[in-house]
Amino acid sequence: MSNHQIPASGSNPQHPIPSSEDAILSGSYEQLHRPSSSFDNRNDYLNHELQIMQPKRWRPNLPFRDYRFEFEDTIPAMAATIGKVVMVGAIAATFAGPLGLGDAFILENVRYELLIVSIFIILFSGFILPTANLAGTHGPLIPLIPIVVAAGGHPMAFGLLIGAFGLLLAISKGGSLLANLTSKGVCGGLLLYLGFIGTTSQVKNLFAWAEGIGMAHIAFVVILLTIILYALLEHFQKRWLAVPLSCLVGGGTAFLMGAPFAFKTDPGMPHLSPMYWWGENTGWMLGFPTIDSFIVVLPFAILAVAMWSPDFLGHQVFQKISYPKRTDRVLMDIDDTMVSASFRQVAGSLLGGANFTSSWGTYIVPAAIAKRPIPAGALLTALFCIIAGIWGYPMDLAIWQPVMCVALIVGVFIPLLEAGMEMTREGKTTQSAAIVVFASALVNPAFGWSITLLLDNLGLIGSKERSASLSNMSRWIIPGVMFIVLTGVMAMVGMLPGIPALLPHFRH
Repeated sequence: MSNHQIPASGSNPQHPIPSSEDAILSGSYEQLHRPSSSFDNRNDYLNHELQIMQPKRWRPNLPFRDYRFEFEDTIPAMAATIGKVVMVGAIAATFAGPLGLGDAFILENVRYELLIVSIFIILFSGFILPTANLAGTHGPLIPLIPIVVAAGGHPMAFGLLIGAFGLLLAISKGGSLLANLTSKGVCGGLLLYLGFIGTTSQVKNLFAWAEGIGMAHIAFVVILLTIILYALLEHFQKRWLAVPLSCLVGGGTAFLMGAPFAFKTDPGMPHLSPMYWWGENTGWMLGFPTIDSFIVVLPFAILAVAMWSPDFLGHQVFQKISYPKRTDRVLMDIDDTMVSASFRQVAGSLLGGANFTSSWGTYIVPAAIAKRPIPAGALLTALFCIIAGIWGYPMDLAIWQPVMCVALIVGVFIPLLEAGMEMTREGKTTQSAAIVVFASALVNPAFGWSITLLLDNLGLIGSKERSASLSNMSRWIIPGVMFIVLTGVMAMVGMLPGIPALLPHFRH
């Protein structure tokens, strides 16, 4: 990670104030581009590419004219494809159980989603909004889906409301506003919590898989080798290679030690008709939603979009820590990402997909480590998703536990831990970081972020000087409203531990 000063959390620059440092941008990207052979090392070349790129919002951004493809772009694309297969599969499976749908539904819907998301990746992140992160999957929602189904929620209604609320938040610039009010301590603590919980959950998953096949020692060996490999890559400053090499080491070691593996998913195409997916006897077997369907999922949709801001903020801050100076232009734009995610959510839900969207963490974190801007790797991600969805066999490999677990650990969760530690090593940040972790453990990261945001901006914890510099609107009105809304919605649907849901619909 670079050692330059971390920019203020949540700043969402698209048109930074010109300074002497911007003298490097005295021409177009094509004019400023230099071959990698003209630099002393690869790192200098990648830094230069980030500094000269000039993304254009809502205008065409073309490969080779506005950006280039590099080998490093394949790394986040590979990690993103693995993450997408896993996360959409998890959402589809969570719906399939209560609805009585089989494995065939899960497999076909994942393939369908891989094709849907590819279109939006190309259109937005690869073409007209190159600073919008890819629209990924909302992992924190997965535990809530059984409650939604039990209450009679409809996946199309849920997705359409998420898209509508997300678009309202993006148009009002609410996402970047909330991000700007989040201090380094709050954001750092959020990253620490997400990184730690994610790492431990994947380690547990790998051991559960290994114990299930009667070979628990395989999990220990795979994780030990992954730790050693990660340390070596860190030492030689090749950490961007962590995902492919860890997948190779993890999968290869497990297979050589006798773990069973076979390719089962044949090449093919999913059903492409929305009428099939929303039929009463085909696809979801639910038909189209009614007004009651929208009312039931309304609290969950509000909660889902409210949880976007801390998620998006964490991804943007990781870029800021990983990128060199003079790269504000290529940073992920929170509001643009919300626009992209909202349109993708509405279209995906209408078409019949199972995905509920958020910022794509398994893409942006490895891309930041590799010091690559969003668009080139985005196009490769779209290509990999199309190949995986049609060919089928890569999906089997992506969800094999020794490959999937180590990819998520080294590609997402360990980097989040490192970023959180980086953000909390200076100033009065440790108090806020500790409270975020504490409150997140009590309920969830959205609750932890909202209550600590309020306490930190009031000056009860963290920097008193920062609190004193804030207006009343920034100090307590906006954070207070955010905390009340989030906590109120969680109370209504039964997400506060030990407190029954306030709405009878959700008392299951």
